[in-house]
Amino acid sequence: MLKGEKDKMVDNSKIRVVVGMSGGVDSSVSALLLKQQGFDVVGVFMKNWDDTDDSGVCTATEDYEDVKKVADEIGIPYYSINFEKDYWERVFEYFLDEYKKGRTPNPDVMCNKEIKFKSFLDFAMDLDADYIAMGHYAATRVDDNGVVHMMRPKDGNKDQTYFLSQLSQDQLKKVIFPLANLTKPQVREIAIASGLATAKKKDSTGICFIGERNFKKFLSEFLPAQSGKMVTPDGKVVGEHAGLMYYTIGQRSGLGLGSTKESTDPWFVVGKDLKKNELIVEQGYDSKLLYATSLDASGVSFFTGQPDHDVDLKCTAKFRYRQPDVGVTMHYHAKDNTVHVEFDEPARAVTPGQAIVFYNGEECLGGATIDRAYQNEKQLQLV
Repeated sequence: MLKGEKDKMVDNSKIRVVVGMSGGVDSSVSALLLKQQGFDVVGVFMKNWDDTDDSGVCTATEDYEDVKKVADEIGIPYYSINFEKDYWERVFEYFLDEYKKGRTPNPDVMCNKEIKFKSFLDFAMDLDADYIAMGHYAATRVDDNGVVHMMRPKDGNKDQTYFLSQLSQDQLKKVIFPLANLTKPQVREIAIASGLATAKKKDSTGICFIGERNFKKFLSEFLPAQSGKMVTPDGKVVGEHAGLMYYTIGQRSGLGLGSTKESTDPWFVVGKDLKKNELIVEQGYDSKLLYATSLDASGVSFFTGQPDHDVDLKCTAKFRYRQPDVGVTMHYHAKDNTVHVEFDEPARAVTPGQAIVFYNGEECLGGATIDRAYQNEKQLQLV
């Protein structure tokens, strides 16, 4: 809850909110709403990557121009800060290391934890910020003990709590989510009605701060690809892969395999064997090797803090963005800060390196990084 909402006597103009502005409509409207609520708003553009796209256009330059236009329209000061070194060391090296291990990382989760809510938060504090804000779709609730809980936003389709699942209580206490009670169409309407320069700008897609470049081409610039055999679970060679790092569990596209005498079903990636440099594939969406009954995950982070004892909890979870919640039983091990998660129903394409995020109703509890998946206690995927 914002100061100023709870106590109307508080002068919002004395509360400084530093807004991370990307040049997109969401963060633009966040800044606008905070300004309209009377807060002392400062805009900051983060440059975290040398992001010339495949057409040779430096998107960061264009985005910063949009930030300047919006800041001038709203009437707030603005700065630009370069976090390229932090991003490389804390996010990108992790990203590459995970791919080397045959896993599929989620750099957006790490970017939020290490850059947007750490490096940026530190910079904002140097600007005497009381809070920071961005354009995320998420919400918070403060309990009677002053503990901040992460909640789902109004717009379930844009819910970004999955990507925020590694934030700490200290970080959460310094964050405002101005879009918590708005849907994306409402945000667009506000931007259009206010005449913001970013009102009709399309949403960015792709990896956090890397953008819409050809991913395979991009990754090959940093990691040497080693081609190898595509094999069935029983070892039959059916093709050649371009490099294990280019494939993820459950992937269908880009395999270049046709139908067989036995089946016209499409092929899917069901596993990787790093030692043999083999990609394991099988026909059929419902391949048994794609279904896990449980998983192990590490690096657990709970928004309200880490328990000092083991915890067993029935809740729901997501193991990829925008998927419907699935029922799980979570077994938290305090000693090594890990979880063993049992699915109520077998779950398809659980992928090592991705985040699993836990929910209790409308509350997001936190998340962890998937290490291994099992089918009836037998490890899957051979990663």
